[in-house]
Amino acid sequence: MMRPRTHPFDAIVVGGGLAGLAATHRLAGHGLRVALLEKRERLGGSSAMSGGWFALSGTALQRRAGIEDSGDLFLADMIGTGGGFADPALLTALVDRQAQAIAAIERADAWTDELKVSAGMTIARAHLVRILDVLAHLEREALAAGAVILTGRPADALVVEHARVRSIRSAGDVFTAEAGVVLATGGFSRSRELLDLFVPDQAAAMPYGGVGNTGDGLRMAWMLGAGLADIGHVAGTYGQHPDATDDEHELLTANYLGAILVNAGGERFTDESQSYKVLGTAVLNQPGGVAFQIFDARVRALSRPGVPLSDMERIEELGHLPSAPTVAELGRRLGMPAGALERTVGLYNDGVAGRREDAFGRTGLVNGVGAPAPLETGPFYAYPAVTAMTSTFGGLRVAPDASVRRIDGTRIEGLYAAGEVAGGFHGASYMTGTALTKALVFGSEAADTVARG
Repeated sequence: MMRPRTHPFDAIVVGGGLAGLAATHRLAGHGLRVALLEKRERLGGSSAMSGGWFALSGTALQRRAGIEDSGDLFLADMIGTGGGFADPALLTALVDRQAQAIAAIERADAWTDELKVSAGMTIARAHLVRILDVLAHLEREALAAGAVILTGRPADALVVEHARVRSIRSAGDVFTAEAGVVLATGGFSRSRELLDLFVPDQAAAMPYGGVGNTGDGLRMAWMLGAGLADIGHVAGTYGQHPDATDDEHELLTANYLGAILVNAGGERFTDESQSYKVLGTAVLNQPGGVAFQIFDARVRALSRPGVPLSDMERIEELGHLPSAPTVAELGRRLGMPAGALERTVGLYNDGVAGRREDAFGRTGLVNGVGAPAPLETGPFYAYPAVTAMTSTFGGLRVAPDASVRRIDGTRIEGLYAAGEVAGGFHGASYMTGTALTKALVFGSEAADTVARG
């Protein structure tokens, strides 16, 4: 029987998405011998599949746009969006350290000029960043600094010696990590077993996110007694076409531009300005688990080609945006009961005009921000969309220094976590862009903690 081969390193990073690459880059910059193990054949994970939105405050782009934002407002919005369930210490650390993310994006020359209000925000804070450029830049700099990056290398188990995580097993080999192991393995959006266990009411959501996101890091740390945070609040994201593929993340939120949501019966069922996580749960409870974003030519003209969440041109190219000259004809095309969609749009328009109160209390577009407008200018459009489990924003319990904590709050020596595998940041819901921001910030923070010893 062959003895396992041992590969000695100072630190091991597990997972090659944004958090893992940020940690690897930073560890190599500290002069540590570091290896990154990625189970898939290519790096990127969910980060590479994302729209590239980062939530950041006090940026140069905001100042140029005349938007006055602050860390205090950013923090208040995250606490409010999370319903008070997120860990304030983690959120404070995220806000205080966001300069790390801003600097990394700057070094990668990955900014765009796109800035908008999105889910969970009371002010324009969602910055569109060329995420693939950030990932490639971190990889190049990590390799140049001496890091070892191994793909096709799933991690099997954490190895504890003398009450400290000392190494990790992978395909029969042992990778030692005298300074520490950083878990950046993503979430469990691709694990029906874990979804059924933690959030069975969400398990019917369309599986999405990184193909390797099967909860590996969570399982390994859980075996060591790690605590969990936000797990019960995990929810799918509304807005993805039922035929979307891993190669084309087709997600539209026209409701944040003025569309309404109706079910297959042509009826509204919720306030469309809520977070797409809240909407995701509402849509799962509708017939067939689908809702149509209904809008008119005025909203259609607000499309932003090439901009994730707002690109209607591409959706139309794919044949996923049926239209009709009248609301009645659109309802017929969608197979809705005769007169149902006309009646729904008429009632909505009456509410916008002040002739009646909105049936679901809608007062704005995104999180209550922005003024709704009537749907009255033909042609009219419909985008059928479902709830997709794009990410699982609950995970391991971590401290502000990224160290993993047991269920009793004590530290698991030598073990750190960053990115989607780490819980405590989102609570009951999710602000657009905070997942990528926390991955970049806390990947770096985990590395700094490891380097400090």
